[in-house]
This record gives sequence, C-alpha cells and structure tokens, in this order.
Amino acid sequence: MKSPLQVLKSVFGYPAFRPYQEEIISEVVAGKDTFVLMPTGGGKSLCYQVPALVLEGTAVVVSPLISLMKDQVDALVANGVSAAYYNSTLGETEARRVLARLHNGELDLVYVSPERLMNDRFVDRLQGITISMLAIDEAHCVSQWGHDFRPDYARLGAVREQFAHVPTMALTATADEQTRQDVVRQLRLREPTIVVAGFDRPNIEYKVSDKTNPIGQLEQVLARHEGESGIVYALSRKRVEEVARKLEEKGHRAAPYHAGLESDVRREVHERFVRDELDVVVATVAFGMGIDKPDIRFVVHYDIPKSIEGYYQETGRAGRDGLPSEAHLLLGYQDVITARSLVENGTDPTQKRIDNHKLNAMVGFAESLGCRRQVLLGYFGEQRHEPCGNCDICKDPPDRFDGSVAAQKALSCVYRVGQNFGVKYVVDVLRGMNHEQIQRFGHQQLSTWGVGKEYSAQQWTSFIRQLIHQGHLVQDIANYAVLKLAPSAREVLKGDAAVELAMPRKATRSAKKRKPAAVIAELSEGEQLLFAELRQVRSQLAQAQGVPPYMVFGDKTLKQMAQNKPRNESSFLELSGVGKSKLLKYGAVFIEALAEFQGELE
Repeated sequence: MKSPLQVLKSVFGYPAFRPYQEEIISEVVAGKDTFVLMPTGGGKSLCYQVPALVLEGTAVVVSPLISLMKDQVDALVANGVSAAYYNSTLGETEARRVLARLHNGELDLVYVSPERLMNDRFVDRLQGITISMLAIDEAHCVSQWGHDFRPDYARLGAVREQFAHVPTMALTATADEQTRQDVVRQLRLREPTIVVAGFDRPNIEYKVSDKTNPIGQLEQVLARHEGESGIVYALSRKRVEEVARKLEEKGHRAAPYHAGLESDVRREVHERFVRDELDVVVATVAFGMGIDKPDIRFVVHYDIPKSIEGYYQETGRAGRDGLPSEAHLLLGYQDVITARSLVENGTDPTQKRIDNHKLNAMVGFAESLGCRRQVLLGYFGEQRHEPCGNCDICKDPPDRFDGSVAAQKALSCVYRVGQNFGVKYVVDVLRGMNHEQIQRFGHQQLSTWGVGKEYSAQQWTSFIRQLIHQGHLVQDIANYAVLKLAPSAREVLKGDAAVELAMPRKATRSAKKRKPAAVIAELSEGEQLLFAELRQVRSQLAQAQGVPPYMVFGDKTLKQMAQNKPRNESSFLELSGVGKSKLLKYGAVFIEALAEFQGELE
C-alpha cells in the first residue's frame, strides 16, 4: 500500500501537503469520521482523493454540483486515476457502464448526486461492494443555518447510517459555528475529528464600490484583467441577460448563464468557459460553484449577495491556484432594498429571521470602513488583529471627517419630510431640487430644503447609507423603504453624540490596464514572454485533446516552468503539478518548446 505522500507526489505531482491536509488524510486512513472546513482553493478535494487511492475499495463522493463532478473526474482521469460520475446527465448505456465498473471493483472514486445516493436501489447496489470512504461535499447544504439549505440534503444522515463502518467526511468552505454543529448532528458523524483550516484567501484582493455607472465600472475591471477569465454575478435572470448583452456589444467574449436557459445551452457556456473560449460568464449564483477552473482571475458582484456565506463562496471561485485575483462588489442602494423585500416576502418565520440576519451582516460588510478581510474573517469567528494590506480600504483608505453637521442635516430632513420618503427624495430635498413631487408636497418651503448643496447626490447617498449602518436611521421595508429616525438620532440632533463619516471615493474615469498582469508581475521580461509562449503550447494541446487548458497544466505550473526552464524529464518532474502521467503525456512537448525558446535567445 502506497503512503499518502507517495500518492501525492506520483499521481498529483505535488512535493508536499498543504497545511491540515496530512492530518485530515491520516484520520480518514485510520477509519475516523471527519468534518473539514477549508477555504475554496485550500485543497479540500485532495483530502478525500488521496485516501481514496490509499484505501482498498471505492470512495463514494456526494456532491450537489453536477458540473463539478465532470470537471473533477476529467482532472483525475488526466492524472491516471480510475474515476467516474453517476448522475442524471448520463445516458442509459453510459450509466450501465459506470455501474458495471463499480461492481467489478474498477473504480477508485465514484461521484454521485445526493438524489442518486438517496435512491434505495442504488444504496442496495453499494451494499455489495467494498466502500473505502464516504465524502459529502458542500456539507453546509445539510443545515438550515447554512446559506444554501436544501431540505432533501438533510436525509443523507439516514443513508450514512447504512454505512456505519465506513469513515465519513463532511466538507465545506462556508460554515459558522452553529452550521458546523448542525452538520455534524444531521449527518450523524461519530466523534468526528473537526478541522477548521481557516477562511483567509490572502491572494484575493477584496473591493467594494458604490454602484454609480455599473457597466463602466465593470469595464474597468475587465481592462485590468484583459485576456483573463472572470465571473460576473447578478441576482436576476433579466439582469444577467442585460449585462451579458452589453458586454458582447462592447466586444467582450461574454455569455449569460442561468436556470432559465436550455440545459444544452448552459452546458455549452460552461465548456466554452473552461476551454478559455469565453473570458466572462455573467450568471446567477448557481454558476461557478460547480466549476473546477483554477485560473479565474476576477469575480464581480453586480448586485449585493444575500449573505456573507454566499459572497465568500462566490468570490472563492477566483484564484483557486493561489495566484493574485480580484473580488469586486458593486454596492447599489436599490439593490439592498430589493434584497430586503425578497427576504420579507418569505413565509417561514424562522427562515426569514435567519435570512434577515445574514443579509444585515452582508450589508454591514459592504458598508464597513475598516479592513474588508478583518470584517469577513470576523464574521466566521476568525480574528485577524492587523489590517490585511490587500483590500480597497487598506490600499486606499477613505477620507474620514467629523460628519456631525452633515448627519444633523440629513436626520433633520428625514424628520421634516414626515419620515415618509426614501433615500433619493431626501437627498433631492437636501440639495434643493425643485421637481414636481417636491412642489406637490410643498417641501421647497422646509428649513432643510437646499441646506446640503455643498455635497453631491452620490455623497449624500453615501452619508445616509452610513447613518443607517451606524444605527441612526432605519428603513421601513414594509412601507416602501422609507427612512425613519432611530432612537440614537435624538442625541445626534441635540449635539450630544459625534458622528464620523467617510467621504465616498470618486469613480476612476479611465480604465487602467494592469501592466503586467499581477499573476506574472514578479517574472522578468524574458520570463513573461516565455510564459505567454507556454500558454500557447498549452492551448494547442488542450484544443487537440478536447480538454480545458488548465487540465494540461495550470498557470502556477507554467509560471514555475518559465522560471526554472527544465531541460530534461527529471527536472520537469520536479515542477509542482507534474505527476508521472502528465510527464508522459506532455513532458516532451514542453521541454522541446523550452529548448526552442532558449535557442532563439542565444
């Protein structure tokens, strides 16, 4: 029996385990149940793939993400592993073939959807074969406290009971303490080893911008990442279609993705994206969770997500290879109102309370004036004592000032208009607008009409948003989101409490390209040229074999290749991500390309 480290080196081509992986794998090999919380890109998959190749029998991996199954199986097969998936996408002949391989003991891993595993006939089939382990991915779906709760998923606990002798692993990237405890209980894990590897993704730069010119702001992000892959998330299908169309009209290789499209269209978009035939996918939140594409360089939230868990998981699609990436949220005040309305329309009081709590936390993160990473990690119970240096607040701190007078003007105006109007109207009164609605109510006669002409509409909107966040104003969601004074407003109005505000940043008017791209910024000019050449070689190989480029080699391996310039098989095998199978498939081609490049320079 090979050791886990031998499997890691010979099959996957990695010289050493990442933090926590070896501990987790040792527990599984010893037959113990485990709960694993590890950030996206932290190496969760290897935590069950390695023991699956060490233990006797077949590992059953449960995942609700059908597209991810295909990507992971393709990647395993590319590394010489015997793996397959069994889900609703298979035709009758393919399904029978997978079952035959399963019963003949030919598979090291089989990926199944929860629905298949909960099928009594399939469970009966599994009773007759040797199961090495059971891995349940996206385990937060089991818990009502999880951001993506699926009632049917909770039934997995009953299935797990039928394989009581099999070590079971629950894995997730997003779960607070309450969710973690609930998952362990629902899945009936037995004295599990609980490993919380942390939530920090230091390679991701977190940014939040006020949504002023969203398409223009989105184009700025795309300009920074020209030729690189990214996902743009929007809350509605209509918004997805609209944004994708505008990007296509501006010449970007973009396409929409949402549940309303035909399945073959969604499949085509998915495949074009992983093959680098599309640069941008504009999608609802269903997209991206099932993509095992390591070189996504940016994720943009066109609308505010409904929870920090959802935001964290979606931004986690960026930079899974550990290279520099960007997560950019466009914060629109109307979007917050819409999200709150959707929550309030829920019928289950308990779920509504949970969803309100999560949305409030998300808005708090977006409106925070402190280090983004500190706020994000703090939500999950992980304390970071120093600012991260890799978010918009750390890199470009907002100008703060004593905003007590501005706050008094805003609060007084809300009071003078009878606490019966929303943000935009209050801002119009403050700035002395004289449109038909203001004239109809006679509000041009108010003492607060025009007292705020020194600030722009964008600045006043930001100030009011900050006053809501600080608890001096509240929105009456049940009454068209009108503004009302909170109890603390009295002290501000009387001058007994000071208010600190941040001046909103001015939107950058010209899109500045990142030269060179952050991924290769540390390479010399010659190494950058070589990296581009190696990407071309990779693209040609991938196209010829009908696989995504990253399944040949990831950017991280190409970057190391450009730096080390291996000249023979033994030095090529030392590269991270090169195992014996990939050495045989691709080694000669890349070694030749490297030699040719060197020859041209000499």
